Amino acid sequence: MSSFPPPPAYQEQPTQPAGEPPIWAPWYGISFGGALRRFFKKYADFSGRASRSEYWWVALAYGILSVVLNIISSVSGGYGSVMATQSGSVSSTSPSAGAVVVGIISIIIGLAIIVPGLAVTWRRLHDANLAGPFFFLIFIPIVGWIIVLIMTILGSNPAGQRFDRPRA
Repeated sequence: MSSFPPPPAYQEQPTQPAGEPPIWAPWYGISFGGALRRFFKKYADFSGRASRSEYWWVALAYGILSVVLNIISSVSGGYGSVMATQSGSVSSTSPSAGAVVVGIISIIIGLAIIVPGLAVTWRRLHDANLAGPFFFLIFIPIVGWIIVLIMTILGSNPAGQRFDRPRA
């Protein structure tokens, strides 16, 4: 059994003097910048909940970053290509230096956000009153991704408060 006290029953979300909820509580209607700050503040925090806006602003930021890096890679010469000629021979070109640099940057960014990405998805599932380990359904090809996508789209469920761990 858990040694944590049960979450308090409150009608409205608690707030700090600045008007934002405490770090352990979900922030409904958070701004884009606020969601990114909270994403890194709660880097490896798998307890509690994340609102839909906390989750989807981060997903949008990652999507935009991916598109920008792919455009830069393409403009800088791409990752190379393989072409078959009419005579049947195959010719290939190696990736450009710019594409290699962008590839390395992409790998570094990807490694840096694996843990917080998993944590925010875990907390998002908690907000829908689902267990965090449902995240691992993504390892089922195609179907798992669709199931996890649907679960992250689900609205907040008040019963998800059971995952809250209030901290001072």
